[in-house]
Amino acid sequence: MDDAPLRLGELVLRSRLIVGTGKYPSFEVMREALAASGTEMVTVAVRRIPLGSSEPTLLDFIDRERIHILPNTAGCTTAAEAVRTAMLAREAGLSSLIKLEVIGDPKTLMPDVVATLEAARTLVAEGFTVLPYVTDDIVLARRLEEIGCAAVMPLAAPIGSGLGIRNPYNLVLIKEAVSVPVIVDAGVGTASDAAECMELGADGVLMNTAIACAREPVRMAHAMRLAVEAGRQAYLAGRIPKKLYATASSPIEGLLEPVLRPGS
Repeated sequence: MDDAPLRLGELVLRSRLIVGTGKYPSFEVMREALAASGTEMVTVAVRRIPLGSSEPTLLDFIDRERIHILPNTAGCTTAAEAVRTAMLAREAGLSSLIKLEVIGDPKTLMPDVVATLEAARTLVAEGFTVLPYVTDDIVLARRLEEIGCAAVMPLAAPIGSGLGIRNPYNLVLIKEAVSVPVIVDAGVGTASDAAECMELGADGVLMNTAIACAREPVRMAHAMRLAVEAGRQAYLAGRIPKKLYATASSPIEGLLEPVLRPGS
């Protein structure tokens, strides 16, 4: 299988790891972690950036020559609020790319899929490249592709939970159901989770807490980079089928009978 680069609208990325910018111990640690991750895109919560401030913000610690900004609508709970936040991000010069996030439940932080679909339809019509964060719902993924979203971003588990992939079969079915990139967003806890996402055929992984809240964020960022790369290569290589019984590593056909010599 050829490994084409990840394409999100008109943007082409070599790295398949997208990283968040929240929860780090400091902006300096965040900058080091982003470098270690090899990411070419980071998410930034628009509502947490004082755009008119003269004080340093996290944007000052991102290498804008190498890393693309993906504004997100984190904290929005209605379609109208998400659309307004996206418009603000574009007017502020951040990007016309938008990670669409409309939270429907404050306890689980699960997305409001109805409001997400409504907001996505509006933003696509307004010329945005929309990357919606959604549940691992196959029908919803198809609907989002039909209205023009550039990717779908199903969760692996609730945001920040670190539980890993709760339903791998749904992710495989979503990958089969849509032709746009499938980027697993939320729930990754460690490098093996990231590798599993990629082995299942995901086109990319987005994570924040798993790196930012690790004991050593910079080291974890490097681990995630390796995991995403390894998982992608394993997917392209094609794993062997699972079997109930053993299969000898060395073929038994054509083996010569042992020759016993006198006295042996």
